[in-house]
Amino acid sequence: MFENESLTVTLTLENDEELECDVVAIFEADSRQYIALLPASADEDSEDGQIYLYRLTDNGEGEEPGIENITGDEEFERASEAFNDWMDAQDFGDIDLDDIDG
Repeated sequence: MFENESLTVTLTLENDEELECDVVAIFEADSRQYIALLPASADEDSEDGQIYLYRLTDNGEGEEPGIENITGDEEFERASEAFNDWMDAQDFGDIDLDDIDG
């Protein structure tokens, strides 16, 4: 698992609205690759910190990977658990916001 701070993905939602998301992580669970996405800009109607999880697909050599919805509850649970394990392993707790120059 690794962090990809500079990557973005544009999702097309069911209502055909496009949502620009930052890639939080690409990780593996049960020999499958998954991607965690965070909306780049939140408006008043969105839930702060909502993460979207998708399955990554290999589209062949020279092609960009695709993303698919995770449709099964068991697969979603495994992917969520793997992402939560990744989040727990990160050292976010040691950041002191008062030390950041703004």
